[in-house]
Amino acid sequence: MVGDGVGPRGRPGGGGTVSVEPIRVPSEWLDLREGADAAARARELVGQLRRRLPTGGDLVIHDLACGTGAMGRWLAPRLPGRQRWVVHDRDAGLLKAAAANRPRGADGAHVGLETRHSDITRLDPGDLAGADLVTASALLDLLTREELQALIDVCAAAGCPALLTLSVVGHVELTPADPLDGRVAAAFDAHQRRMTPRGRLLGPDAVAAAVQGFRRAGSEVLVRPSPWRLAASRAALAAEWFTGWLDAACEQDPALAAEAELYARRRLAAARAGRLVVRVGHADLLALPPATRRSLR
Repeated sequence: MVGDGVGPRGRPGGGGTVSVEPIRVPSEWLDLREGADAAARARELVGQLRRRLPTGGDLVIHDLACGTGAMGRWLAPRLPGRQRWVVHDRDAGLLKAAAANRPRGADGAHVGLETRHSDITRLDPGDLAGADLVTASALLDLLTREELQALIDVCAAAGCPALLTLSVVGHVELTPADPLDGRVAAAFDAHQRRMTPRGRLLGPDAVAAAVQGFRRAGSEVLVRPSPWRLAASRAALAAEWFTGWLDAACEQDPALAAEAELYARRRLAAARAGRLVVRVGHADLLALPPATRRSLR
């Protein structure tokens, strides 16, 4: 899915794929959103992070539900020195795409890449052994409360920072406004919190739950806004995002279908003409463990 919480045609997904839902996020969707993700992420948190990373030797970074590896391509040039990225995903095709388009370090520094075909909701502490940093993008809102707690537990056991970006926060603003916007947004948020075979998804509640969980684990937690701003230069993404957003809302509230067709025509025509501006609220979270934990590595 996107950091907006929807993927193509409103189907669940993430930076990659999670747990047992038999859903594949097309690489074309991840490619379409990569530029908007890069523009949205909170660069301030990278400055905070750099001050807490070890110096000397290769940085070992585990990227969870990596998709096509966009997080590495964005972050690796912003970190110092040599790096080794270990990218995790359940989708072998996405892992292959990530390996084919590897991140590059700053000033030509070496960046190695290892792919791991794994379900990130079932990690144990040994899977992150030796990590200097854990990252993920557009993931937290796709988890249940139990899955989020399990992720927090393995990050805490690793004793390293976690940079978790582009989680939805339940705020969407479309300009110009339409009378149906609020109803669609409410139905979409309910869809993000829907019950699944894995349990109820956190959706827009994920960031607050993550802050509480990491703080209980003793981490300092910093949160910054990272909204998408989709205007004329990202008209194709705005149109694709809107279609998925509306489809998910109609799945949640079938009564919307009677008005959805005309609404979609209006909105998509405006998006394709570059007249629709969309702001999708996300937040980035940086969890910094106590300095004393570094000695456990």
